[in-house]
This record gives sequence, C-alpha cells and structure tokens, in this order.
Amino acid sequence: MQLYYAPGVCSLASHIALREAGANFDLARADIKTHKLADGGDFFAVNSKGSVPALKLDDGQLLTEGPAILQYIADKHPAAKLAPANGTIERVRLQEWLNFITAELHKTFSPLFDPSADPKVKEYFTAKLHKKLEWFNGALAGKTYLTGNDFSIADAYAFVVINWTSFVGIDLAKYPAIQAFQARVAARPKVQEALVAEGLKKAA
Repeated sequence: MQLYYAPGVCSLASHIALREAGANFDLARADIKTHKLADGGDFFAVNSKGSVPALKLDDGQLLTEGPAILQYIADKHPAAKLAPANGTIERVRLQEWLNFITAELHKTFSPLFDPSADPKVKEYFTAKLHKKLEWFNGALAGKTYLTGNDFSIADAYAFVVINWTSFVGIDLAKYPAIQAFQARVAARPKVQEALVAEGLKKAA
C-alpha cells in the first residue's frame, strides 16, 4: 500500500492508523497547494480530487476520504483492535465519532486556514469551534479514549484535528480533558513514529 499525505493535515490520522495496525506501506508526499508529488508528478493524476489522504492498495485501487480509509485499515488489521466489528453497536458508536470529527470539527477549522476569508467569517467560525470543543471536552471527561479504554481510529483522527488549534490561535487551557487526551495520544510510540516520519518533530 502507498499513502499519499501532506505533513500534519488530516492524512496524518491514516498514517498513524497504518503504524498502529502494523501495516506494510510506503509514504508518498503530496503538496496540497501545488498538487505536485515529491518526484514532480501531478497529484491530480493520482487523485482527481486533489486531496489527501489517498491510499493506493496493492491491487491498484485508490481509496479516498479519511474516515473511509481509517475504517479500511482497521478492518484489514483486526488484531490491532482499532475498530469494533461491523454490525455491532460499538461499531456504530465509532462511526458516530468519526462523523462528528469530520463534519463538526474538521470542517469548522477549514475557514480558519483560508487566507482569503474575511476576518468576521473567521471570528464566526472560531466562536462556533469553541462551542464544539466545549462539548467535546465534556464528552471526554473521565475517558481514556473516545470509545473507552482502547485506542481507535477515531482517536487518531481527533488527535490530528485538535492539534490544529495551535495553528489558529485557539488556547486549549480551558479544555483540560482535551489537553489530557492529546497528551495521552501523543505519548503513543506509533504516533511519535508518524510525527517524526512527517518531519513534525525530531527523533528522540
């Protein structure tokens, strides 16, 4: 398998999941601004959406959209226990979290990274994001991970998205449960490996 990624963006969740699963994969860096690959190739020729993550399977098929890729990785490596079995209420709860993260958190960040967005638009979405974070902080209280004591693909995704707060000037100090969650996930060895591999931190 080959994961097309850009450092620190949502593809980092798929990267973490692949490492947690013990999967065999290669990394292919894509510039999401120029849509060029590290070798100079056209990323649109790989993924016509021009977005990451994109996962090329061993049979040549290409998967896109983070939540779908995350579930594929988990289902292909059940021993890693990154997702409950399909057909269970626990799996539905996981999908509930994935949908919340992608629709309510991830997309609320998008205007904050847009340099052309009006300051009033950014102010509106910042306020909206704080409301989401306040709810998320309450939902995390007393929990180790989102679905209980076991790390899941939803935790990888949430960790990556919440990390973006540091780039848009949002202080997590008033969200202690989120801060504790971020620290727990960041301490995982495979998460550290992914961060180092993407150049987001130096090797210890």
